[in-house]
Amino acid sequence: MVGFTRRSFVAASGALLATQGLSETDNVNSETTTEQESDVTGVVRHNISSFRALDWRPYFNSLKNGAILVDISSRALHFWSQDEKTYRLYPTSVPMSEDLTKRGYTRIVKKVEGPSWRPTPAMRERNPEWPEFIGPGPDNPLGTHALYLSWTYFRIHGTHDTRKIGRRSSNGCIGLYNSQIAELYAATKVGTQVLLI
Repeated sequence: MVGFTRRSFVAASGALLATQGLSETDNVNSETTTEQESDVTGVVRHNISSFRALDWRPYFNSLKNGAILVDISSRALHFWSQDEKTYRLYPTSVPMSEDLTKRGYTRIVKKVEGPSWRPTPAMRERNPEWPEFIGPGPDNPLGTHALYLSWTYFRIHGTHDTRKIGRRSSNGCIGLYNSQIAELYAATKVGTQVLLI
């Protein structure tokens, strides 16, 4: 007969807890809609394996004006400076559904520190209770800085709600921690090329 030791008890307990954690993750409600902001209090799977450094060459012909690559599936933003001396990798929030997701090449056309926010007409239609305007400050969903893209209504911006980072939680924009969007804001310029994949 095999004895029940403290070591086997600890191993069995660990296995049981891991199994329970996996089953809870598998039961996450995946029915996210665009009718409201995604609930960010539940269990979320993070795609850590894809959060890795990348080379810019497969994505851009040059680094003229610098380059930003946003990988929606890994929820990561990569930045390369024009002189290739600076590379940054940031976790992001991404659109909560495919119909809100835009992919392709664009560029930064405007930079704003202390941005104001207005919901888009589609957001107002889905959420008529939302305010028509929010000025700069702690209630602003764009956080402390915003990089406006050449696509109407699309931005790379900060967020005061740090629970959103690493999740599908936006209405189309790419969100960063306020400290990291401030760093990216300082490193980029109007004309910096952007690719969302």
